[in-house]
Amino acid sequence: MSRVALVTGGSRGIGAAISIALKNAGYKVAATYAGNDEAAAAFTRETGIHTYKWDVSNYEACGEGIAKVAAELGPVDILVNNAGITRDAMFHKMTPQQWKEVIDTNLTGLFNMTHQVWGGMRDRSFGRIVNISSINGQKGQAGQANYSAAKAGDIGFTKALAQEGAMKNITVNAICPGYIGTEMVRAVPEKVLNERIIPQIPVGRLGEPEEIARCVVFLVADDAGFITGSTISANGGQYFA
Repeated sequence: MSRVALVTGGSRGIGAAISIALKNAGYKVAATYAGNDEAAAAFTRETGIHTYKWDVSNYEACGEGIAKVAAELGPVDILVNNAGITRDAMFHKMTPQQWKEVIDTNLTGLFNMTHQVWGGMRDRSFGRIVNISSINGQKGQAGQANYSAAKAGDIGFTKALAQEGAMKNITVNAICPGYIGTEMVRAVPEKVLNERIIPQIPVGRLGEPEEIARCVVFLVADDAGFITGSTISANGGQYFA
């Protein structure tokens, strides 16, 4: 029986590429989404990948959603914590609500999701967890004190949990994408992309969502058990951690 992989924020952008790559690699895939019913339905029609709606910042909703996935597909062996939001503002203008929303989704969401599957992974002596952090969690970014703090926290979470899971054959790793050519990034004005963003990237282009997905497929494989607590920087050489 193929393993079950759960990808949060898995119906759009990088998450969609991860979901598709995992399905193509032979996994049974469940993708979560938070709000866009139409996009999720279209994704399911196009790919055959099951989609489930819940907010990763809500612990109880995560538990109910994961129980539904397990009932329909089987216990979750692979968790990709990809869901994330931005609420950008320079710090002197940032509101407590903007701070809280990003921390609740991008950092606490990892606890809410991972805590629900951790016991089962320990019982089965197998688990693969991949946390999608960010280059801005490594180097920081003006206007993103909330986002950078959360994504840096994801890396610390990864390193600590990897030590707890190691003896149970549970690996926990992080990926830090740089600028990836998602719908959101490509919506940036072409002049800004060409003059301010791409010149910072030594390979001279945006990354593709599929390039992040390939990192995930590598890390979740059964035979990747000696890699844990690691952070893969996939940023075209823009920043060396």
